[in-house]
Amino acid sequence: MNGRKNIKKQHCEVIVGAQCGNAVLRGAHVYVPGIVSASKFMKAGDVISVYSDIKGKCKKGAKEFDGTKVFLGNGISELSRKEIFSGLPELKGIGIRMTEPIYLSPSFDNVLPSYLFLQNLPSVVVTHVLDPQPGEKILDMCAAPGGKTTHIAALMHDQGEVIALDKISNKVEKIKQNALLLGLNSIKAFCFDGTKALKLNTVKDAEGKPPFLPESFDRILLDAPCSGMGQRPNMACSWTLKEVTSYQPLQRKLFTVAVELLKPWGVLVYSTCTITLAENEEQVAWALRTFPYLQLQPQDPHIGGEGMVGAGLSLEQLKQLQRFDPSVVPLQDTDIDSLRDARIEDMIWLANKDCIGFFIAKFIKCKST
Repeated sequence: MNGRKNIKKQHCEVIVGAQCGNAVLRGAHVYVPGIVSASKFMKAGDVISVYSDIKGKCKKGAKEFDGTKVFLGNGISELSRKEIFSGLPELKGIGIRMTEPIYLSPSFDNVLPSYLFLQNLPSVVVTHVLDPQPGEKILDMCAAPGGKTTHIAALMHDQGEVIALDKISNKVEKIKQNALLLGLNSIKAFCFDGTKALKLNTVKDAEGKPPFLPESFDRILLDAPCSGMGQRPNMACSWTLKEVTSYQPLQRKLFTVAVELLKPWGVLVYSTCTITLAENEEQVAWALRTFPYLQLQPQDPHIGGEGMVGAGLSLEQLKQLQRFDPSVVPLQDTDIDSLRDARIEDMIWLANKDCIGFFIAKFIKCKST
């Protein structure tokens, strides 16, 4: 969607990193660690134009920058240039309070933090598709930062067991913090590599810790590591072909372990936040060939589109997949003013479609392996 076009650009400029810039487009203020450069005479209280250094070329502390930059809107500086780059221990907190962002996205920072966990629409849908039930044992294989994990526990009324794995320790801490903040007791988070989560000998489980015996879980969510090409906003692409193609084999390793860990008649949901055929529909076709006892299932709710052709799946199978594709939304030349007269149903349809790119497949395991 095009941003507001009537914002007057200021002489005083601040350049922020690409990640910070993406957050600003989604309603955030500018936090000090995200600031890369600021105009020479910037003082606290100045009105500033904020730009994103989408290619990461701006030098920290520069006084001006003529490289590729994208305008994000105006704000008021909370600190002077000198304070931001004074070499003191890293400052934290808000550096620029956005007053005229180009997108009118509301900020949800610290809004009811012990009640709300903000997620993209498809991430909310994927947990409903998994449909966890109270008392079940559920595995979230690649769980950080824990949005889907906590949603699973909430849908189960915190009754049962939700095992969350991630192989990066500070990300596992994040899952634990989020579970604590939301008051959820059914979540157990472990720093563990999902590809090694299957116990190969049949010695008794070590008090519910990974690795796990085959057929241990009622439902498994594999929200797989992926190339992330569906993530928005994203204004520059830095992936190499080698990086993009590296995900398919990793996803297959994780999927194979998931199938082994699933009980007969258990449910496996596979999802990615990317748009490539290789990581999505091709993986489904591979799974159905490799594990003949897996059956594709219809999804509820189904508010995304169907699967994409090209991986050899039947039209019936494609209907059972769910693909969120923001490029199909006819919003390219829509401005806020032209939406004022739209019907509420049309607005909801647009809001449901204008999300990140995402893919969901749901399987049931029809017999013991």
